[in-house]
Amino acid sequence: MITPEPRFHDAHVKAQTLIESLPWLLRFGGHTVVVKLGGNAMVSDDLLDAFAADMVYLRTVGVMPVIVHGGGPQISEALTARGIESEFRGGYRVTSTEAIPIVRDVLREEISADVVERIERYGVSARALNGFDEGLFQATRRGAIVDGHEVDLGHVGEVSEVNPTVVRTLLDEQSIPVVSSLAPEAGGAGDDHSGLNVNADQAASALAVALGASKLILLSDVPGLYADWPDTSSVISTITVSALEAMVPELESGMIPKMTACLEAVRGGVEKAAIIDGRLGHSVLLEIFTPTGIGTEVVA
Repeated sequence: MITPEPRFHDAHVKAQTLIESLPWLLRFGGHTVVVKLGGNAMVSDDLLDAFAADMVYLRTVGVMPVIVHGGGPQISEALTARGIESEFRGGYRVTSTEAIPIVRDVLREEISADVVERIERYGVSARALNGFDEGLFQATRRGAIVDGHEVDLGHVGEVSEVNPTVVRTLLDEQSIPVVSSLAPEAGGAGDDHSGLNVNADQAASALAVALGASKLILLSDVPGLYADWPDTSSVISTITVSALEAMVPELESGMIPKMTACLEAVRGGVEKAAIIDGRLGHSVLLEIFTPTGIGTEVVA
C-alpha cells in the first residue's frame, strides 16, 4: 500500500477511522439502540450538541436510536425556585403531589424540547414523549429501603408495563423518539398531574426490553463500574450477568439503579447493556463504533 503524501495525512486518518467503523455499522444497521441521557451530558451545551450529533449520525447510517432521560439537577432547580425543598431517601427523590406538575414541565417542556430542537437543527425529525403518550408506560409506586426500613417516596414509581407502539411508529417514520421518565400510575386517574416520577435508568431498561433493542447505553458521570473502588484504574470493561449480580449488594447507592437497569435489560433479552462516561464528547459513537467501547458492558 502506498503511503499517502503528508498533505493527505489527515484525510487518510479520517478515512481509516470510517473504515474501522464498518463492522459495527453492519452489525447495528437496522437495529434499535436505547440511550439514556444523564449526568453532565444533560447540563453542558457542548456535550448536548455532541450528543445530538451522535443521535443524528446513528439515524443517518441506519441505526435506530431511542433517547430516554430524567432531569435531576433541573428538577431540583425548578423546585427550589418555587420554594419546594428536595428530599432524597435511599437514592430516590421524594416527590409530592405538589411537585409532580413541575417535574412534568421540566422533563417535557424544557429538557425534551431542548434535545428535540438540537436534533432538528440537522434536518432530522424528533418527537418528545412521556409515559402518558398513547399508553407508552404504566408504573407502580415504589418505596425505598433506608436503614432496613421501607420509606414512602410519594409519587415515585417504576415502569411495570410498556406499550412501545408509538415509539415503533416514530422509528418507522425515520424520527428519533425523546422519552422523559414520567408515567401514569397503573389503575390511577390517568392524568399527568397524578403521574409517577420514574427513575430514567429503569425506564430506559424497560423500554429497551419491550423494543427488543440490540443495546442499552446509560450515560453517567463515571467511566464505568470499578472492580476496586476508589482505585480509578480498575474499570471493568466487560462483566457477565452472574458476576454483576454478586457485586450489586456492595455497590455505592448511586450505582445500584444503573447496574440494576443493565441487569434487567440483559435478562430481558437485550444483547448488551453498557454504562459509559457521558462527560466525553461523542461518547455514544465511541462506545458503539470502537472494538473495546469506553465503559462497562454487561453481557449474558
